[in-house]
Amino acid sequence: MRALVTGGAGFIGRSVVKQLLRDGHDVWVLDNFSNGREVNLEEFAGHPHLQDVLKGDIKDRTLLTDLFQHRFDVCYHLAASINVQDSIDDPQTTFENDTIGTFNVLEEAKKHQVKTVFMSTCMVYDRALNDDGIRETHPTKPASPYAGSKLAAEHMVLSYFFAYGLPTVVIRPFNTYGPFQKTGGEGGVVAIFIKRKLAGEDLYIYGDGTQTRDLLYVEDCAHFVVQSGYSDRANGQIINAGLGQDVSINHLAKMIVRDESRIKHVEHIHPQSEIARLLCNNDKAKQLLNWEPQVGLAEGLRRTEDWIQATSLL
Repeated sequence: MRALVTGGAGFIGRSVVKQLLRDGHDVWVLDNFSNGREVNLEEFAGHPHLQDVLKGDIKDRTLLTDLFQHRFDVCYHLAASINVQDSIDDPQTTFENDTIGTFNVLEEAKKHQVKTVFMSTCMVYDRALNDDGIRETHPTKPASPYAGSKLAAEHMVLSYFFAYGLPTVVIRPFNTYGPFQKTGGEGGVVAIFIKRKLAGEDLYIYGDGTQTRDLLYVEDCAHFVVQSGYSDRANGQIINAGLGQDVSINHLAKMIVRDESRIKHVEHIHPQSEIARLLCNNDKAKQLLNWEPQVGLAEGLRRTEDWIQATSLL
């Protein structure tokens, strides 16, 4: 296939690019490098199937018009503003990137009938109510402009399936972690905790730490993303991906640092955006895509710590 990956230099995007290249497809990457990093793609330099890495923005309609002349078979649309706190402080930027930017991509995809896989987020959901977890039919509750922008974009993505027959898929991965995730304030909780552990610093938890997360290893997430683009059965669907197990932030911190004296609780910056329990029901992904996660939490944490320790991020 000929595949475009927007946001392909990001944490998840680079793993999607890696999977597509491994599967033998020709890949183009579009990224404005506001969050993604060129270094994330260094290992693919000179790869015969990596056709181009373009620095550009999905809000640039002229750029997208030119880019889609390559007649892609599929567009994996991952480019987005992803920080919940930033979206609360500056909702306009998030809305323009996540909703309007997605509309721009859809318009070009429609012109050329390019299947579009849209990466949404588990943050659109209300909290899990029981151990069965969150199914795709679970109530949504956009508690931040980030979640609201993603939910608005989801509706546009599905409208292009129903109104124009454009093959589209909405995917909602749960909290993804692993190598290449940033370890600063904009990174995920796993990367931040591990970095602070290795630096001999305390781990800070917002609130009481009883909130839970379903943590999905990045390679499992990338496999899910790619499979969504391969499968015709996914067209017109919303599909979750997660480990199917949740862990409290308190317990996660203990797993990582193994010294409770180094765990501190601080006041939550934006408590209104907190989701008390995130637990994925991934039955639909198993049924439609024959996908299920391969890396458990303990193994994923070990791999992530090994990677952070081996890099110069400390």
